[in-house]
Amino acid sequence: MRYCFPLIVLCALQARTVHAQPLKHDHGSTHADTLRGSNGPFRAWWDVTHYDITIRPEFATKSIEGTTRITFRTLSPGRKMQIDLQQPLELRSVSLRAAMGESDLHYTRDGNVAWVDLPQEMAAGTSAQLVLRYGGIPREARNPPWDGGWIWKRDPQGNPWMSAACQGLGASVWYPCKDIQSDEPDSAAMHIITPDTLQAVGNGRLRNMVKNADGTSTWTWAVVDPINNYDLIPAIGKYAHIHEVYPGEDGPLDCDYWVLAANEAKAREHFKEVPRMLKCFEHWFGPYPFYADGYKLVEAPELGMEHQSAIAYGNHFKNGYLGTDLSGTGWGLKWDYIIIHESAHEWFGNSITTADIADMWVHEGFADYAETIYTQCQYGESAGDDYVIGLRKNIENDIPIIGRYGMNQEGSIDMYYKGANMIHTIRHVMANDSLFREVLRGMNLKFRHGIVTSAEVEQFISDRSGQDFSKLFQQYLRTTEVPELQWGIRKGRLMVRWDNCVESFAMPIRITVNGEERTVTISTAWSSPASGLHPKTASLLPDRNWYVGVEQLSGKELKRAIKR
Repeated sequence: MRYCFPLIVLCALQARTVHAQPLKHDHGSTHADTLRGSNGPFRAWWDVTHYDITIRPEFATKSIEGTTRITFRTLSPGRKMQIDLQQPLELRSVSLRAAMGESDLHYTRDGNVAWVDLPQEMAAGTSAQLVLRYGGIPREARNPPWDGGWIWKRDPQGNPWMSAACQGLGASVWYPCKDIQSDEPDSAAMHIITPDTLQAVGNGRLRNMVKNADGTSTWTWAVVDPINNYDLIPAIGKYAHIHEVYPGEDGPLDCDYWVLAANEAKAREHFKEVPRMLKCFEHWFGPYPFYADGYKLVEAPELGMEHQSAIAYGNHFKNGYLGTDLSGTGWGLKWDYIIIHESAHEWFGNSITTADIADMWVHEGFADYAETIYTQCQYGESAGDDYVIGLRKNIENDIPIIGRYGMNQEGSIDMYYKGANMIHTIRHVMANDSLFREVLRGMNLKFRHGIVTSAEVEQFISDRSGQDFSKLFQQYLRTTEVPELQWGIRKGRLMVRWDNCVESFAMPIRITVNGEERTVTISTAWSSPASGLHPKTASLLPDRNWYVGVEQLSGKELKRAIKR
Protein backbone atom coordinates (compact mmCIF):
# COMPACT_ATOMS: atom_id res chain seq x y z
CA MET A 1 0.00 0.00 0.00
CA ARG A 2 1.41 3.37 -1.01
CA TYR A 3 0.77 6.46 1.12
CA CYS A 4 2.58 9.13 -0.87
CA PHE A 5 -0.31 9.89 -3.23
CA PRO A 6 -3.52 11.90 -2.74
CA LEU A 7 -6.24 10.18 -0.72
CA ILE A 8 -8.45 9.25 -3.66
CA VAL A 9 -5.57 7.44 -5.36
CA LEU A 10 -4.81 5.61 -2.13
CA CYS A 11 -8.45 4.60 -1.87
CA ALA A 12 -8.39 3.26 -5.39
CA LEU A 13 -5.27 1.22 -4.75
CA GLN A 14 -6.75 -0.14 -1.56
CA ALA A 15 -10.15 -0.98 -3.00
CA ARG A 16 -9.25 -2.30 -6.37
CA THR A 17 -8.53 -5.85 -5.24
CA VAL A 18 -10.97 -6.01 -2.34
CA HIS A 19 -12.55 -9.20 -3.66
CA ALA A 20 -9.58 -11.24 -4.78
CA GLN A 21 -6.00 -12.21 -4.22
CA PRO A 22 -3.34 -10.15 -6.04
CA LEU A 23 -3.96 -10.26 -9.76
CA LYS A 24 -1.45 -11.90 -12.09
CA HIS A 25 -0.46 -9.41 -14.76
CA ASP A 26 2.62 -11.21 -16.03
CA HIS A 27 2.45 -12.66 -19.50
CA GLY A 28 4.32 -15.86 -18.79
CA SER A 29 2.81 -19.14 -17.75
CA THR A 30 3.96 -22.17 -15.85
CA HIS A 31 3.03 -25.82 -15.67
CA ALA A 32 1.21 -25.05 -12.40
CA ASP A 33 -0.74 -22.20 -14.05
CA THR A 34 -1.94 -24.52 -16.78
CA LEU A 35 -2.91 -27.26 -14.35
CA ARG A 36 -4.84 -24.81 -12.22
CA GLY A 37 -6.43 -22.69 -14.93
CA SER A 38 -7.40 -25.19 -17.63
CA ASN A 39 -10.03 -27.88 -17.77
CA GLY A 40 -7.41 -30.46 -18.66
CA PRO A 41 -7.88 -34.13 -19.55
CA PHE A 42 -7.89 -35.28 -15.92
CA ARG A 43 -10.63 -32.80 -14.98
CA ALA A 44 -12.82 -32.76 -18.07
CA TRP A 45 -14.15 -36.32 -17.85
CA TRP A 46 -15.83 -35.91 -14.46
CA ASP A 47 -18.30 -33.43 -12.99
CA VAL A 48 -18.65 -32.54 -9.29
CA THR A 49 -22.22 -32.84 -8.05
CA HIS A 50 -21.73 -32.40 -4.29
CA TYR A 51 -19.07 -31.40 -1.75
CA ASP A 52 -19.36 -32.61 1.84
CA ILE A 53 -16.65 -30.98 3.95
CA THR A 54 -15.78 -31.68 7.57
CA ILE A 55 -13.28 -29.20 9.01
CA ARG A 56 -11.75 -28.89 12.48
CA PRO A 57 -9.43 -25.91 12.98
CA GLU A 58 -7.10 -25.76 16.00
CA PHE A 59 -6.55 -22.14 16.93
CA ALA A 60 -3.57 -22.76 19.23
CA THR A 61 -1.53 -24.58 16.59
CA LYS A 62 -2.96 -22.82 13.52
CA SER A 63 -3.66 -26.20 12.00
CA ILE A 64 -6.66 -27.91 10.47
CA GLU A 65 -7.82 -31.49 10.04
CA GLY A 66 -10.55 -32.36 7.62
CA THR A 67 -12.33 -34.75 5.32
CA THR A 68 -13.77 -33.83 1.96
CA ARG A 69 -16.22 -36.10 0.22
CA ILE A 70 -16.58 -35.33 -3.48
CA THR A 71 -19.57 -36.89 -5.19
CA PHE A 72 -19.12 -36.87 -8.93
CA ARG A 73 -20.56 -38.24 -12.16
CA THR A 74 -18.60 -39.24 -15.22
CA LEU A 75 -19.10 -37.40 -18.49
CA SER A 76 -16.84 -39.74 -20.44
CA PRO A 77 -14.73 -42.78 -19.55
CA GLY A 78 -11.76 -42.02 -17.29
CA ARG A 79 -9.43 -43.39 -14.69
CA LYS A 80 -7.00 -40.65 -13.58
CA MET A 81 -8.22 -37.59 -11.63
CA GLN A 82 -6.67 -34.23 -10.81
CA ILE A 83 -7.39 -33.13 -7.25
CA ASP A 84 -6.13 -29.75 -6.03
CA LEU A 85 -4.77 -29.23 -2.50
CA GLN A 86 -2.30 -26.45 -1.89
CA GLN A 87 0.88 -27.03 0.03
CA PRO A 88 1.82 -27.21 2.83
CA LEU A 89 -1.42 -29.09 3.54
CA GLU A 90 -0.92 -32.85 3.44
CA LEU A 91 -3.21 -35.38 1.83
CA ARG A 92 -3.52 -38.25 4.32
CA SER A 93 -5.54 -40.76 2.29
CA VAL A 94 -7.88 -41.13 -0.68
CA SER A 95 -10.57 -43.73 -1.11
CA LEU A 96 -13.33 -44.38 -3.62
CA ARG A 97 -16.91 -45.35 -2.87
CA ALA A 98 -18.61 -46.67 -5.99
CA ALA A 99 -21.00 -49.37 -7.12
CA MET A 100 -18.14 -51.87 -7.22
CA GLY A 101 -17.44 -51.20 -3.51
CA GLU A 102 -14.96 -49.13 -1.51
CA SER A 103 -11.23 -49.11 -2.17
CA ASP A 104 -8.16 -47.15 -1.12
CA LEU A 105 -6.54 -45.31 -4.00
CA HIS A 106 -2.99 -44.63 -5.02
CA TYR A 107 -2.02 -41.00 -5.55
CA THR A 108 1.07 -38.89 -6.15
CA ARG A 109 1.70 -35.22 -5.44
CA ASP A 110 2.77 -32.72 -8.09
CA GLY A 111 3.09 -29.39 -6.28
CA ASN A 112 -0.45 -28.29 -5.43
CA VAL A 113 -1.99 -31.17 -7.39
CA ALA A 114 -2.65 -34.77 -6.40
CA TRP A 115 -2.90 -37.28 -9.23
CA VAL A 116 -5.39 -39.94 -8.12
CA ASP A 117 -5.49 -43.32 -9.86
CA LEU A 118 -8.76 -45.25 -9.86
CA PRO A 119 -8.66 -49.06 -9.71
CA GLN A 120 -10.24 -49.28 -13.16
CA GLU A 121 -11.67 -47.02 -15.83
CA MET A 122 -15.11 -45.69 -15.00
CA ALA A 123 -17.73 -45.76 -17.72
CA ALA A 124 -19.56 -42.62 -18.79
CA GLY A 125 -22.78 -41.89 -16.92
CA THR A 126 -21.81 -43.44 -13.56
CA SER A 127 -21.56 -41.79 -10.14
CA ALA A 128 -19.15 -42.32 -7.27
CA GLN A 129 -17.62 -40.57 -4.28
CA LEU A 130 -14.04 -39.72 -3.39
CA VAL A 131 -13.17 -39.50 0.30
CA LEU A 132 -10.09 -37.37 0.95
CA ARG A 133 -8.60 -37.01 4.42
CA TYR A 134 -6.12 -34.19 4.86
CA GLY A 135 -4.58 -31.84 7.37
CA GLY A 136 -1.64 -29.77 8.52
CA ILE A 137 -0.87 -26.08 8.72
CA PRO A 138 -2.55 -24.24 5.84
CA ARG A 139 -1.19 -21.10 4.24
CA GLU A 140 -1.97 -18.24 6.60
CA ALA A 141 -3.62 -15.10 5.27
CA ARG A 142 -1.29 -12.19 5.97
CA ASN A 143 -3.56 -9.43 4.66
CA PRO A 144 -6.94 -10.89 3.70
CA PRO A 145 -8.63 -10.74 1.31
CA TRP A 146 -5.71 -9.49 -0.82
CA ASP A 147 -3.17 -11.98 0.51
CA GLY A 148 -5.40 -14.92 1.29
CA GLY A 149 -5.43 -18.21 3.14
CA TRP A 150 -6.69 -19.28 6.54
CA ILE A 151 -7.37 -16.40 8.95
CA TRP A 152 -6.42 -16.74 12.63
CA LYS A 153 -7.37 -13.67 14.68
CA ARG A 154 -8.87 -12.64 17.97
CA ASP A 155 -11.85 -10.32 18.24
CA PRO A 156 -11.62 -7.14 20.37
CA GLN A 157 -12.75 -9.15 23.40
CA GLY A 158 -9.96 -11.70 22.93
CA ASN A 159 -12.07 -14.55 21.55
CA PRO A 160 -10.71 -16.69 18.71
CA TRP A 161 -12.00 -15.54 15.33
CA MET A 162 -11.34 -17.78 12.34
CA SER A 163 -12.24 -17.94 8.66
CA ALA A 164 -10.66 -18.19 5.21
CA ALA A 165 -10.29 -15.98 2.13
CA CYS A 166 -9.45 -17.69 -1.13
CA GLN A 167 -10.92 -16.09 -4.25
CA GLY A 168 -8.20 -16.05 -6.89
CA LEU A 169 -5.87 -18.01 -4.63
CA GLY A 170 -8.25 -20.95 -4.79
CA ALA A 171 -10.42 -23.01 -2.45
CA SER A 172 -7.75 -25.71 -2.49
CA VAL A 173 -5.80 -23.53 -0.06
CA TRP A 174 -7.94 -25.07 2.71
CA TYR A 175 -9.75 -28.14 1.31
CA PRO A 176 -9.14 -30.64 -1.52
CA CYS A 177 -11.36 -29.99 -4.50
CA LYS A 178 -11.60 -29.62 -8.24
CA ASP A 179 -10.31 -26.06 -8.13
CA ILE A 180 -11.66 -24.60 -11.33
CA GLN A 181 -14.45 -22.06 -11.60
CA SER A 182 -16.27 -23.84 -14.42
CA ASP A 183 -17.34 -26.81 -12.28
CA GLU A 184 -19.77 -25.90 -9.53
CA PRO A 185 -21.31 -28.60 -7.34
CA ASP A 186 -25.09 -28.79 -7.48
CA SER A 187 -25.15 -28.59 -3.68
CA ALA A 188 -22.79 -28.72 -0.71
CA ALA A 189 -22.62 -29.33 3.03
CA MET A 190 -20.12 -28.22 5.65
CA HIS A 191 -19.58 -29.67 9.14
CA ILE A 192 -17.57 -27.25 11.27
CA ILE A 193 -16.12 -28.53 14.55
CA THR A 194 -15.35 -25.78 17.02
CA PRO A 195 -15.05 -25.21 20.79
CA ASP A 196 -18.55 -25.08 22.22
CA THR A 197 -17.90 -21.55 23.54
CA LEU A 198 -17.97 -20.31 19.94
CA GLN A 199 -20.41 -20.38 17.05
CA ALA A 200 -19.67 -21.64 13.54
CA VAL A 201 -21.38 -20.23 10.46
CA GLY A 202 -21.37 -21.63 6.93
CA ASN A 203 -23.18 -21.15 3.65
CA GLY A 204 -26.88 -21.78 3.29
CA ARG A 205 -29.03 -22.96 6.17
CA LEU A 206 -28.13 -24.43 9.53
CA ARG A 207 -29.17 -28.08 9.52
CA ASN A 208 -28.19 -28.93 13.08
CA MET A 209 -25.74 -28.29 15.90
CA VAL A 210 -24.49 -31.20 17.99
CA LYS A 211 -22.51 -30.87 21.22
CA ASN A 212 -19.68 -33.38 21.37
CA ALA A 213 -18.25 -35.10 24.46
CA ASP A 214 -14.85 -33.39 24.09
CA GLY A 215 -16.04 -29.82 24.65
CA THR A 216 -16.61 -29.09 20.98
CA SER A 217 -19.71 -28.65 18.86
CA THR A 218 -20.35 -29.65 15.26
CA TRP A 219 -22.31 -27.15 13.20
CA THR A 220 -23.75 -28.49 9.94
CA TRP A 221 -24.67 -26.04 7.20
CA ALA A 222 -25.91 -26.90 3.71
CA VAL A 223 -26.71 -25.24 0.41
CA VAL A 224 -29.11 -26.77 -2.09
CA ASP A 225 -28.17 -24.45 -4.96
CA PRO A 226 -25.04 -24.63 -7.14
CA ILE A 227 -22.11 -22.78 -5.55
CA ASN A 228 -18.60 -21.66 -6.51
CA ASN A 229 -16.00 -23.64 -4.60
CA TYR A 230 -14.27 -20.42 -3.42
CA ASP A 231 -17.60 -19.29 -1.94
CA LEU A 232 -17.71 -22.23 0.50
CA ILE A 233 -16.23 -20.67 3.64
CA PRO A 234 -16.54 -21.38 7.37
CA ALA A 235 -16.57 -18.53 9.90
CA ILE A 236 -16.02 -19.19 13.61
CA GLY A 237 -16.35 -16.66 16.39
CA LYS A 238 -18.29 -15.38 19.38
CA TYR A 239 -21.38 -14.55 17.37
CA ALA A 240 -24.88 -13.20 17.99
CA HIS A 241 -27.65 -14.07 15.54
CA ILE A 242 -30.22 -11.62 14.10
CA HIS A 243 -33.06 -12.77 11.85
CA GLU A 244 -35.64 -10.96 9.72
CA VAL A 245 -37.82 -11.82 6.74
CA TYR A 246 -37.87 -9.73 3.59
CA PRO A 247 -41.06 -9.84 1.42
CA GLY A 248 -39.34 -10.41 -1.90
CA GLU A 249 -40.42 -11.02 -5.48
CA ASP A 250 -40.33 -14.78 -4.97
CA GLY A 251 -41.96 -14.68 -1.54
CA PRO A 252 -40.56 -14.48 2.00
CA LEU A 253 -36.74 -14.35 2.02
CA ASP A 254 -34.93 -15.29 5.22
CA CYS A 255 -32.25 -12.74 6.06
CA ASP A 256 -29.78 -13.68 8.77
CA TYR A 257 -26.95 -11.68 10.29
CA TRP A 258 -24.21 -13.25 12.37
CA VAL A 259 -22.13 -10.56 14.06
CA LEU A 260 -19.73 -10.44 16.96
CA ALA A 261 -21.82 -10.43 20.11
CA ALA A 262 -20.45 -7.05 21.16
CA ASN A 263 -21.69 -5.52 17.88
CA GLU A 264 -25.27 -6.79 17.93
CA ALA A 265 -26.95 -3.44 18.68
CA LYS A 266 -24.82 -1.64 16.11
CA ALA A 267 -25.62 -4.27 13.48
CA ARG A 268 -29.38 -4.11 14.09
CA GLU A 269 -29.32 -0.44 13.15
CA HIS A 270 -26.74 -0.53 10.37
CA PHE A 271 -28.16 -3.54 8.53
CA LYS A 272 -31.44 -1.73 7.91
CA GLU A 273 -29.83 -1.02 4.57
CA VAL A 274 -30.27 -4.65 3.50
CA PRO A 275 -34.03 -4.47 2.72
CA ARG A 276 -33.47 -1.27 0.71
CA MET A 277 -30.72 -3.00 -1.24
CA LEU A 278 -32.84 -6.09 -1.90
CA LYS A 279 -35.77 -3.99 -3.13
CA CYS A 280 -33.54 -2.08 -5.55
CA PHE A 281 -31.63 -5.10 -6.86
CA GLU A 282 -34.70 -7.31 -7.26
CA HIS A 283 -36.32 -4.53 -9.28
CA TRP A 284 -33.35 -4.20 -11.62
CA PHE A 285 -31.85 -7.69 -11.69
CA GLY A 286 -34.77 -9.97 -10.88
CA PRO A 287 -35.46 -12.12 -7.80
CA TYR A 288 -32.63 -12.84 -5.39
CA PRO A 289 -31.12 -16.04 -6.86
CA PHE A 290 -30.90 -18.16 -3.70
CA TYR A 291 -34.23 -18.08 -1.86
CA ALA A 292 -33.78 -21.75 -0.92
CA ASP A 293 -30.53 -20.98 0.91
CA GLY A 294 -31.44 -17.53 2.26
CA TYR A 295 -29.48 -14.27 2.44
CA LYS A 296 -26.83 -13.88 5.10
CA LEU A 297 -24.18 -11.41 6.28
CA VAL A 298 -21.43 -12.80 8.52
CA GLU A 299 -19.07 -10.45 10.32
CA ALA A 300 -15.62 -11.56 9.29
CA PRO A 301 -11.97 -10.91 10.21
CA GLU A 302 -11.40 -9.42 6.73
CA LEU A 303 -12.91 -6.56 4.74
CA GLY A 304 -15.44 -8.55 2.75
CA MET A 305 -16.12 -11.23 0.16
CA GLU A 306 -19.12 -12.44 -1.83
CA HIS A 307 -19.45 -15.86 -0.17
CA GLN A 308 -22.75 -17.10 -1.55
CA SER A 309 -25.58 -16.96 1.01
CA ALA A 310 -22.99 -16.08 3.70
CA ILE A 311 -21.41 -12.79 2.62
CA ALA A 312 -18.31 -11.89 4.61
CA TYR A 313 -18.75 -8.43 6.15
CA GLY A 314 -15.86 -6.46 7.66
CA ASN A 315 -16.57 -2.79 6.91
CA HIS A 316 -16.89 -1.92 10.63
CA PHE A 317 -20.49 -0.73 10.25
CA LYS A 318 -19.39 2.35 8.30
CA ASN A 319 -20.71 3.91 5.15
CA GLY A 320 -18.44 4.06 2.14
CA TYR A 321 -15.40 1.88 1.77
CA LEU A 322 -13.97 1.83 5.30
CA GLY A 323 -15.37 5.34 5.66
CA THR A 324 -14.09 6.70 2.33
CA ASP A 325 -15.80 7.41 -1.00
CA LEU A 326 -14.12 5.73 -3.95
CA SER A 327 -15.80 8.11 -6.39
CA GLY A 328 -14.77 11.31 -4.63
CA THR A 329 -18.28 12.69 -5.19
CA GLY A 330 -19.77 12.23 -1.73
CA TRP A 331 -22.42 9.78 -2.91
CA GLY A 332 -20.30 6.80 -1.93
CA LEU A 333 -20.59 7.85 1.71
CA LYS A 334 -24.37 7.47 1.65
CA TRP A 335 -24.27 3.66 1.82
CA ASP A 336 -22.12 0.75 2.96
CA TYR A 337 -19.83 -0.35 0.12
CA ILE A 338 -19.45 -3.95 1.31
CA ILE A 339 -23.18 -4.55 1.74
CA ILE A 340 -23.98 -3.16 -1.70
CA HIS A 341 -21.08 -4.49 -3.78
CA GLU A 342 -20.82 -7.94 -2.23
CA SER A 343 -24.58 -8.46 -2.29
CA ALA A 344 -24.63 -7.58 -6.00
CA HIS A 345 -22.32 -10.56 -6.52
CA GLU A 346 -25.16 -12.87 -5.54
CA TRP A 347 -26.56 -12.06 -8.98
CA PHE A 348 -23.29 -11.42 -10.85
CA GLY A 349 -20.59 -13.89 -9.84
CA ASN A 350 -22.47 -16.38 -7.70
CA SER A 351 -25.55 -17.02 -9.81
CA ILE A 352 -23.97 -15.99 -13.13
CA THR A 353 -20.44 -17.41 -12.99
CA THR A 354 -17.75 -17.23 -15.65
CA ALA A 355 -16.06 -20.44 -16.72
CA ASP A 356 -12.60 -18.82 -16.71
CA ILE A 357 -11.35 -16.08 -14.41
CA ALA A 358 -10.07 -14.29 -17.52
CA ASP A 359 -13.72 -13.18 -17.93
CA MET A 360 -14.13 -11.89 -14.38
CA TRP A 361 -15.35 -8.52 -15.63
CA VAL A 362 -18.77 -10.17 -15.82
CA HIS A 363 -18.62 -10.53 -12.03
CA GLU A 364 -16.88 -7.30 -11.12
CA GLY A 365 -18.06 -4.89 -13.81
CA PHE A 366 -21.73 -5.58 -13.12
CA ALA A 367 -21.26 -5.68 -9.33
CA ASP A 368 -19.43 -2.36 -9.51
CA TYR A 369 -22.20 -0.89 -11.67
CA ALA A 370 -24.75 -2.14 -9.15
CA GLU A 371 -23.35 0.56 -6.84
CA THR A 372 -24.47 3.15 -9.40
CA ILE A 373 -27.89 1.55 -9.70
CA TYR A 374 -28.30 1.52 -5.91
CA THR A 375 -27.27 5.18 -5.71
CA GLN A 376 -29.91 5.99 -8.32
CA CYS A 377 -32.53 3.95 -6.47
CA GLN A 378 -31.95 5.97 -3.32
CA TYR A 379 -30.90 9.43 -4.54
CA GLY A 380 -31.88 9.78 -8.17
CA GLU A 381 -30.44 9.38 -11.64
CA SER A 382 -28.08 12.35 -11.49
CA ALA A 383 -26.51 11.09 -8.25
CA GLY A 384 -25.82 7.72 -9.82
CA ASP A 385 -24.30 9.36 -12.87
CA ASP A 386 -22.06 11.46 -10.63
CA TYR A 387 -20.92 8.35 -8.79
CA VAL A 388 -19.93 6.20 -11.77
CA ILE A 389 -18.28 9.12 -13.57
CA GLY A 390 -16.33 9.87 -10.41
CA LEU A 391 -14.93 6.33 -10.48
CA ARG A 392 -13.17 7.04 -13.79
CA LYS A 393 -10.22 8.63 -12.03
CA ASN A 394 -9.34 5.15 -10.76
CA ILE A 395 -9.09 3.59 -14.25
CA GLU A 396 -5.54 2.62 -15.23
CA ASN A 397 -5.86 1.33 -18.81
CA ASP A 398 -2.73 -0.73 -18.21
CA ILE A 399 -3.66 -4.04 -19.85
CA PRO A 400 -6.94 -5.38 -21.32
CA ILE A 401 -9.79 -6.24 -18.97
CA ILE A 402 -10.00 -9.80 -20.32
CA GLY A 403 -7.07 -11.97 -19.26
CA ARG A 404 -5.45 -15.06 -20.77
CA TYR A 405 -7.68 -18.11 -20.95
CA GLY A 406 -6.69 -21.42 -19.42
CA MET A 407 -3.91 -19.90 -17.29
CA ASN A 408 -5.72 -18.91 -14.08
CA GLN A 409 -5.01 -15.32 -15.08
CA GLU A 410 -7.34 -12.38 -14.62
CA GLY A 411 -7.12 -9.24 -16.72
CA SER A 412 -6.73 -5.65 -15.57
CA ILE A 413 -8.14 -4.38 -12.31
CA ASP A 414 -10.04 -2.03 -14.63
CA MET A 415 -12.65 -4.80 -14.71
CA TYR A 416 -14.21 -2.87 -11.80
CA TYR A 417 -14.30 0.84 -12.67
CA LYS A 418 -13.83 0.65 -16.45
CA GLY A 419 -16.22 -2.29 -16.57
CA ALA A 420 -18.85 -0.22 -14.75
CA ASN A 421 -18.32 2.76 -17.05
CA MET A 422 -18.55 0.52 -20.12
CA ILE A 423 -21.91 -0.76 -18.87
CA HIS A 424 -23.00 2.83 -18.16
CA THR A 425 -22.03 3.76 -21.73
CA ILE A 426 -24.00 0.80 -23.12
CA ARG A 427 -27.00 1.86 -21.06
CA HIS A 428 -26.92 5.34 -22.60
CA VAL A 429 -26.36 4.03 -26.11
CA MET A 430 -29.56 2.01 -25.61
CA ALA A 431 -31.26 5.26 -24.51
CA ASN A 432 -34.08 3.22 -23.02
CA ASP A 433 -33.98 2.34 -19.32
CA SER A 434 -36.90 -0.05 -19.63
CA LEU A 435 -34.92 -1.98 -22.22
CA PHE A 436 -31.75 -1.81 -20.13
CA ARG A 437 -33.61 -3.21 -17.12
CA GLU A 438 -35.07 -5.93 -19.35
CA VAL A 439 -31.53 -6.88 -20.43
CA LEU A 440 -30.31 -7.13 -16.82
CA ARG A 441 -33.29 -9.16 -15.70
CA GLY A 442 -33.09 -11.28 -18.83
CA MET A 443 -29.44 -12.09 -18.14
CA ASN A 444 -30.30 -13.27 -14.65
CA LEU A 445 -33.13 -15.39 -15.96
CA LYS A 446 -31.26 -16.99 -18.86
CA PHE A 447 -27.97 -17.61 -17.04
CA ARG A 448 -29.38 -18.23 -13.55
CA HIS A 449 -27.14 -20.64 -11.60
CA GLY A 450 -25.15 -21.07 -14.78
CA ILE A 451 -21.61 -21.01 -16.13
CA VAL A 452 -20.98 -18.50 -18.92
CA THR A 453 -18.27 -16.95 -21.06
CA SER A 454 -17.80 -13.28 -21.79
CA ALA A 455 -18.70 -14.01 -25.41
CA GLU A 456 -22.08 -15.44 -24.36
CA VAL A 457 -22.87 -12.42 -22.19
CA GLU A 458 -21.79 -10.02 -24.94
CA GLN A 459 -23.97 -11.79 -27.51
CA PHE A 460 -26.95 -11.86 -25.16
CA ILE A 461 -26.77 -8.09 -24.57
CA SER A 462 -26.61 -7.42 -28.31
CA ASP A 463 -29.43 -9.85 -29.09
CA ARG A 464 -31.78 -8.73 -26.31
CA SER A 465 -31.21 -5.02 -26.92
CA GLY A 466 -31.43 -5.33 -30.71
CA GLN A 467 -28.16 -3.39 -31.06
CA ASP A 468 -24.80 -4.76 -32.14
CA PHE A 469 -22.36 -4.01 -29.32
CA SER A 470 -19.63 -6.35 -30.58
CA LYS A 471 -17.20 -3.58 -31.53
CA LEU A 472 -17.86 -1.72 -28.29
CA PHE A 473 -17.04 -4.84 -26.27
CA GLN A 474 -13.93 -5.43 -28.34
CA GLN A 475 -12.82 -1.85 -27.72
CA TYR A 476 -13.37 -1.65 -23.98
CA LEU A 477 -12.64 -5.24 -22.96
CA ARG A 478 -9.83 -6.28 -25.28
CA THR A 479 -7.83 -3.08 -25.76
CA THR A 480 -6.52 -0.38 -23.43
CA GLU A 481 -7.53 2.45 -25.77
CA VAL A 482 -10.38 4.84 -24.92
CA PRO A 483 -12.41 5.99 -27.94
CA GLU A 484 -11.59 9.61 -28.72
CA LEU A 485 -14.12 11.89 -30.37
CA GLN A 486 -12.18 14.06 -32.79
CA TRP A 487 -13.94 17.10 -34.19
CA GLY A 488 -13.32 20.35 -36.02
CA ILE A 489 -14.90 22.85 -38.40
CA ARG A 490 -14.09 22.70 -42.11
CA LYS A 491 -15.77 25.05 -44.57
CA GLY A 492 -18.52 25.72 -42.05
CA ARG A 493 -19.29 22.06 -41.52
CA LEU A 494 -18.81 20.10 -38.30
CA MET A 495 -16.54 17.14 -38.96
CA VAL A 496 -16.46 14.23 -36.48
CA ARG A 497 -15.01 10.74 -36.18
CA TRP A 498 -13.86 8.21 -33.61
CA ASP A 499 -10.12 7.81 -33.23
CA ASN A 500 -8.05 5.45 -31.08
CA CYS A 501 -10.46 2.64 -31.96
CA VAL A 502 -10.64 -0.88 -33.30
CA GLU A 503 -11.36 -1.27 -36.98
CA SER A 504 -14.95 -0.43 -38.03
CA PHE A 505 -15.84 0.96 -34.58
CA ALA A 506 -19.08 2.93 -34.57
CA MET A 507 -21.15 4.20 -31.66
CA PRO A 508 -24.06 6.59 -31.19
CA ILE A 509 -23.38 9.43 -28.77
CA ARG A 510 -25.30 12.41 -27.46
CA ILE A 511 -23.40 15.62 -28.12
CA THR A 512 -24.07 19.30 -27.52
CA VAL A 513 -23.09 21.54 -30.44
CA ASN A 514 -23.24 25.28 -29.74
CA GLY A 515 -25.72 24.62 -26.96
CA GLU A 516 -27.97 22.35 -29.04
CA GLU A 517 -28.20 18.69 -27.96
CA ARG A 518 -28.42 15.94 -30.54
CA THR A 519 -27.68 12.21 -30.86
CA VAL A 520 -25.46 11.16 -33.73
CA THR A 521 -23.88 7.88 -34.79
CA ILE A 522 -20.16 8.34 -35.37
CA SER A 523 -17.72 5.90 -36.93
CA THR A 524 -13.99 5.90 -37.60
CA ALA A 525 -14.67 7.62 -40.93
CA TRP A 526 -15.20 11.38 -41.02
CA SER A 527 -18.81 12.53 -41.20
CA SER A 528 -20.60 15.87 -40.91
CA PRO A 529 -23.72 15.99 -38.71
CA ALA A 530 -24.05 19.81 -38.71
CA SER A 531 -23.25 22.86 -40.83
CA GLY A 532 -23.29 26.64 -40.67
CA LEU A 533 -20.64 26.78 -37.93
CA HIS A 534 -17.69 29.11 -37.48
CA PRO A 535 -14.41 27.58 -36.25
CA LYS A 536 -13.84 30.38 -33.74
CA THR A 537 -17.24 30.14 -32.08
CA ALA A 538 -18.13 26.47 -32.49
CA SER A 539 -18.24 24.22 -29.43
CA LEU A 540 -18.85 20.52 -29.00
CA LEU A 541 -19.28 18.58 -25.77
CA PRO A 542 -19.91 14.81 -25.58
CA ASP A 543 -22.47 13.69 -23.02
CA ARG A 544 -20.63 12.93 -19.78
CA ASN A 545 -22.29 9.51 -19.48
CA TRP A 546 -20.21 8.13 -22.36
CA TYR A 547 -16.74 6.99 -21.28
CA VAL A 548 -14.83 8.62 -24.14
CA GLY A 549 -12.18 11.23 -24.76
CA VAL A 550 -12.55 14.34 -26.94
CA GLU A 551 -10.08 16.27 -29.08
CA GLN A 552 -10.68 19.42 -31.11
CA LEU A 553 -8.56 19.73 -34.23
CA SER A 554 -7.56 23.08 -35.71
CA GLY A 555 -7.89 23.89 -39.39
CA LYS A 556 -4.54 22.53 -40.54
CA GLU A 557 -4.66 19.56 -38.17
CA LEU A 558 -8.15 18.73 -39.34
CA LYS A 559 -7.18 19.04 -42.99
CA ARG A 560 -4.24 16.66 -42.53
CA ALA A 561 -6.36 14.21 -40.51
CA ILE A 562 -9.09 14.14 -43.15
CA LYS A 563 -6.55 13.45 -45.90
CA ARG A 564 -4.97 10.52 -44.03
